[in-house]
Amino acid sequence: MSYNLFLLAFVLGLTGAFHYGLQVSIINSPAEYIQSFIRETWLKRYGSSPSAEMITLMWSFIVSIYSIGGLLGSSSAGYLSVRFGRKKTMLLANIPALLGAALMGLSRLCGSFEMIIAGRLFSGVCGGLAQNVHIMFAGECAPQNLRGLIAITASTSIAVGKFVGFVLGLRELLGVEALWPILLTANVVPVLVQFLTLPFFPDSPRYLLIDRKDKEGCLKAVKQLWGDGDYMAEINDMLSEQKAIGGEKAKSVWDLLRDRAVRWQLISLFLVISCMQLIGFNVVYFYAYSIFTKAGIPPAQIHYVSLGVGTTEILSTVLCGFLIDRAGRKTLLWKSYTVMALALGLLTVTLSLQDSFSWVPYCSVALVFIFILSFGIGPGGVVCPLITEIFIHSYRPTAYVFNGVVNWIQLFILGFVFPFIVEGLGNFCFIIFLTYCLSMAIFVFLVLPETKGKTMLQVMEEFNRLNYRGKKGQAALQQSNCSVVTVTRL
Repeated sequence: MSYNLFLLAFVLGLTGAFHYGLQVSIINSPAEYIQSFIRETWLKRYGSSPSAEMITLMWSFIVSIYSIGGLLGSSSAGYLSVRFGRKKTMLLANIPALLGAALMGLSRLCGSFEMIIAGRLFSGVCGGLAQNVHIMFAGECAPQNLRGLIAITASTSIAVGKFVGFVLGLRELLGVEALWPILLTANVVPVLVQFLTLPFFPDSPRYLLIDRKDKEGCLKAVKQLWGDGDYMAEINDMLSEQKAIGGEKAKSVWDLLRDRAVRWQLISLFLVISCMQLIGFNVVYFYAYSIFTKAGIPPAQIHYVSLGVGTTEILSTVLCGFLIDRAGRKTLLWKSYTVMALALGLLTVTLSLQDSFSWVPYCSVALVFIFILSFGIGPGGVVCPLITEIFIHSYRPTAYVFNGVVNWIQLFILGFVFPFIVEGLGNFCFIIFLTYCLSMAIFVFLVLPETKGKTMLQVMEEFNRLNYRGKKGQAALQQSNCSVVTVTRL
């Protein structure tokens, strides 16, 4: 196998998932400096200090506007990836990233906190667009035996982005008042690297063959990415998928919602992939500071412990990459969901008994790391290849749009609602996320088909058994164009 495939996965991650992870973590460190900047700018403009509520509102808007940009970027990912191709769309995503970095970097010099808000919006557009196209592009470029490993590089890129954000935010580096504008422009370096290197790689072989009808370009891309060898089985799989589509254009979101042929794929997409915010990952991060403090770690050292948490997340996604094509997607998902549910249940107990026994805080710390490790090995990594594997080519771009829109809306809503949930339920807020994890473990174990080692059409046939159950369903299957058996014979 050519190293070009792994180099492409790395280059895609620079503006794709890495950008998202970096922007999520990098905004936390300069929070107090940005709020001071808002106060000083307001005072210079209007001659009076803003109220504490106004500063909090402006800061909340700076944080949450990234989700709005992500929603806009995700909504356009399907159209742009079909209209211009996966590679050109990734290159286009660099433009809002560079514009956002320029606005945030010059905000203090221009005396405008509104430029930070605009910069975060443009960065969100890049994050939403590039992350979706990154996962789709990587999954479509990989051969069947490496599809899981290559797609999981997106999860690793997110984890590495978060880790780099934490590191750059340390006071020893850029986490000081004089350097916070430079800190907010840290994404410029990886963006420029991708902008200069991605043009040397081919577009997705599946896109070239199925959308562009360019068989020669597809073969050339396959050889460049996979090296010399006999890949007729993979090419035949793409041709069979092209036959199954029957020349249909990319489907719309409305088609995705109403078409019976993808009903259970849509249910799986929504429950397993799109509801990642309901797992409770951000909640555990929220409580991590108080948990580490109760365990006796000095507040000044908490940031370094957070680096340990980030390292655990990176290692868990790397481990998932080695396991996914051996253990299978289904096994990793339902087992990790079960472990996460147990960890959240025990964490609820240990947080309630935090002050009762001296050893309880250490149990809470251990449970935090167990939860993060299970998340990375399970849903944090496995969901990346799933969308590519459970949807055929005509539905795939729209499925990524649906997934991105739902994820960004949830992130925005949960960001506002979560403080009220914590205030109302306290430690027992974990029960909500525990219930979801347990439900998902049961759903995956009983319903979700295994996709490991199967072609796109074989996975489609597995879902047809769910979509067309009963005599009426079988009759509808015979009348539809989704008969995988007929396509396979062709």
